[in-house]
Amino acid sequence: MDSRAWLQNVLRCRLCETPGPPLHCDICHIHLCKACVGEHISDPSIKHKVVSFENRGLTTYYPKCPKHSTKQCELRSQCISSSEHEQHRKFDILESIEHKKSIIQRDLQELEKTIYPKYQEIASTILMQKADLNKNTQKLTTAIDKHGEALHREIDTIIQKLKVDLGEMDSKHLDVLKKEEDKIKRTISEITQNIADLKKSLNSNDASLVSAYKSRNAQFRRPPPRLTISLPSFTPQKLNKEQLFQQFGLISKVPFKTEKPGCTMNFPGAESSLPDRPLIDEPRLIANINTEQIGLCGVSCLRDDKIWVCGDGENTIRLYDLGGNLAKSIPTKSGYKPSETHVTVTMSGDLVYTDFRNRTVNIVKNTQIQTLIRLRGWKPRDVCSTSTGGLLVSMDSDDSRQAKVGRYSGSTAVQSIQFNDKGQPLFSSALDGSFSFDKETLICNNSKYISENRNLDVCVSDLVACAVVVVNQAGKLRFTYTGFPTTTKGQFRPCGITTDSQSRILTADFTNQCIHILDQDGHFLRYIDNCHLQRPQDLCVDTKDNLFIAEFITGNVKIIQYLM
Repeated sequence: MDSRAWLQNVLRCRLCETPGPPLHCDICHIHLCKACVGEHISDPSIKHKVVSFENRGLTTYYPKCPKHSTKQCELRSQCISSSEHEQHRKFDILESIEHKKSIIQRDLQELEKTIYPKYQEIASTILMQKADLNKNTQKLTTAIDKHGEALHREIDTIIQKLKVDLGEMDSKHLDVLKKEEDKIKRTISEITQNIADLKKSLNSNDASLVSAYKSRNAQFRRPPPRLTISLPSFTPQKLNKEQLFQQFGLISKVPFKTEKPGCTMNFPGAESSLPDRPLIDEPRLIANINTEQIGLCGVSCLRDDKIWVCGDGENTIRLYDLGGNLAKSIPTKSGYKPSETHVTVTMSGDLVYTDFRNRTVNIVKNTQIQTLIRLRGWKPRDVCSTSTGGLLVSMDSDDSRQAKVGRYSGSTAVQSIQFNDKGQPLFSSALDGSFSFDKETLICNNSKYISENRNLDVCVSDLVACAVVVVNQAGKLRFTYTGFPTTTKGQFRPCGITTDSQSRILTADFTNQCIHILDQDGHFLRYIDNCHLQRPQDLCVDTKDNLFIAEFITGNVKIIQYLM
């Protein structure tokens, strides 16, 4: 059957139900027979457009005017006859549709050629990363199982050795007991024989036998020394799960790294999660905390409302609020004065400090001091907390001939940073310098402050070398900063060092009494030398990038705003 004829059998005139209507009203969207057209268009208040059935749908459909239900909006959503729109520019709705279509075409082209392929690429990258993750997980699982089997073998060996030792001990003790048993049995046999002889003599009338009797009771009356063997015992050591975990091995916690999208995708209005904060023209002092502790050598922020400080005074580390009120005092575990102590705060808010003389790094939990790291052959200088929850510790060897940085996960050393690619020391040793006397104070030339940057670089201020040494996470040298050439400053003598949310590096210049600000690649940006600093010794920043500066001479901690 012809398709048109089939459709006509289905379609009927809206008004009279006559099948196969040949006409169609494109405005009202109804089918009409010729006889009913006149009736349909008889109402002059409603616009109609009757066309043949074959040409239906070719007429542009205009929406109804929201103000006049019987009118079509041939001008874009604006009724000319309404005084409400007299001030509006009038243009044909077809122009508006063409303009919209050009926008749709442009958006479609961008979606198809730029955005969609980019998302496909990202999705492909995610699939690859999932595959790599699965492969790496299987690899690590195998390594853990293999290491566990090795540990089981070691434990089995220990158990077997203990059993062998116990067996040998049992044999030795058994031999001694058998010898003693044989000796006692022989004596018992002699006593038994002697009893039998005495009974025989009593029942005998042989005068010579009785006359020949000699008593042996005195011999038997003294028993041999009693042998007592102490039984061996097994004393199982209490299992320290945390220590066992650290001894077994650790899985490094790698932070998620999100790269900014390239220039191929520009989304208007999109902002970085860390907006750029430029340097202000004139850094300003916003607070001055007087700790009354002369010789400050360490400062670290506890959240944004308190600071830990230590210095060449009492054998205590002190916590102050921003008003200068003493909140807490922690005596050092060794009792030494904290002149060679440095402090940091972990991600969980615990205080960690170094004890140079005692060769330890200690953590304070609820006022309880625990030794976290005990060095052998080395003495800790400075310590900083890392983004992965570990610690970086700068240290000198006991003979003062070497210096290095150690990375720790808990109490376990996981990395040592000491030499460059040519096998040369990255850091100066204590013997490379000496004690430098100053009119106002005495500073130790081998102090090495340390900080981790947001890009995971390790930044060390080397006072002896008069340089800031920066290595990447793997310990490879990135750059060395030796000061900004100027005729107005003396020799660069870096002490405290810190980094901010923009990955900028800030270091205290003890001699020139100012702060150097560098970008993450070691390029000098500016000084902070307008806030009357007096021997700046250590630095830290809070979460708002306010800079805290511990002054060695005054015991003050100055808070400076240097970013917009």
